[in-house]
Amino acid sequence: MRKVLKNQLAELIALLPEAHEKILESIEKNDVDTATICLSDCQNTAVAVGTKIDETEGEGTTAVKSLEAYCELLFQIHQEISTGNAEKKSIQKRLKKSFIDISNKFLYEIPDTKEVVFLPYKASMWDSLESVWKKADADPLVDAKVIPIPYYDKNPDGSFKELHYEGGQFPKDVPVVFYENYNLEKNHPDEIYIHNPYDDANYVTSVHPYFYSSNIRKFTDKLVYIPYFVLEEIDPGNKAAIEGIKHFIETPAVINAHEVIVQSENMRKAYVECMVNLTGEENREYFEQKIKGTGSPKIEKIKSMTIDDVEMPMEWKKYIYRNDGSRKKIIIYNTSVGTLLQESEQMLRKMLDVFRIFKEHRNEVTLLWRPHPLIKATICSMRPQLYAAYEKIVERYKSEDFGIYDDTADMDRALVMADAYYGDQSSLVTLCKAIGMPIMIQNAHVIEEE
Repeated sequence: MRKVLKNQLAELIALLPEAHEKILESIEKNDVDTATICLSDCQNTAVAVGTKIDETEGEGTTAVKSLEAYCELLFQIHQEISTGNAEKKSIQKRLKKSFIDISNKFLYEIPDTKEVVFLPYKASMWDSLESVWKKADADPLVDAKVIPIPYYDKNPDGSFKELHYEGGQFPKDVPVVFYENYNLEKNHPDEIYIHNPYDDANYVTSVHPYFYSSNIRKFTDKLVYIPYFVLEEIDPGNKAAIEGIKHFIETPAVINAHEVIVQSENMRKAYVECMVNLTGEENREYFEQKIKGTGSPKIEKIKSMTIDDVEMPMEWKKYIYRNDGSRKKIIIYNTSVGTLLQESEQMLRKMLDVFRIFKEHRNEVTLLWRPHPLIKATICSMRPQLYAAYEKIVERYKSEDFGIYDDTADMDRALVMADAYYGDQSSLVTLCKAIGMPIMIQNAHVIEEE
């Protein structure tokens, strides 16, 4: 039974002794009418509690049997009062014994269950919550619900553009609840997990305002934020390094969540230092307790995976296998949002040069291009003048048909299949390091002459 419901029913049961005292007072005063009303109130309470228990736990619980026995006792007491045979001490003893029996069976024989809700927004970022969900889903005392939430692209002026919903892109083993079919305020889940930190503070996208951390924290006892990204590890004592990542940390979710879980103990210390710098030294103990460095589910998942855990799409095989059946080396090429914003046109020239080189060596290696899932939305919002040129590059890459273009939600598949990483500095680099993959970071200003 949900803890919140159990507490509500426990409060009703706790009212019974007060009603019992009124019954005993009425017997002493020979006030049959008041006694009858109190007996009726007690019976209605017992029936209401028993009905709720049947609804949530099924019929036949010992708690309901105790409530049924209590109702029979109330009927007997009513008969004794009506016929003038009521003995106050006997009734007091029987009511007390029945109340203790009901309380014990209700409190100790009906298990507490939790309702835990996961609110991912992009399917490609689900891996940041997946292992936590799996653990919750396997617990018989937890009702775990995955409710993908809608998000908007943003126009350059910050206004909302197109609404997206990616509920249909989640893994087949994840039962998805449509967000309009679940009322957070009414259900008040015990815990809510989110992975988007920004609320209205992102220039590129925004989850629907109803799902801002500032709002949904009102609908749960515990809002937990786990970043959808992992960062390059830094020395938490290095002020310059903390300054370089503070835009990932000083976010609404870190402020609004009851708990924040990050990738490592060092990163926890960095988060704490950053938030103390922002809010004041007097808040250090608060952030020390709030931020946990127990690890990122993204890293946990990728380290546990092997090639046997992924299914290669049929259309990829022509790029990966030679005519004699031998397998080429696969290079995952990652283009990030940050580098594109920083380098703009230069980055587009770099991409064309990379594709030219890999096309020339297509018989030796396979290029698996995996752009950041928000790269198009970022260009539209922050570099709209580059959008047509970028789209032309994408179409050219696809039409030349020498490499894989992977814009699916399954990032882990690409990482497990790849032999090496090439591209921008990003959270993928941290994941590649975790699995020991060779890494080479590209320099947008290094372009070979054609």
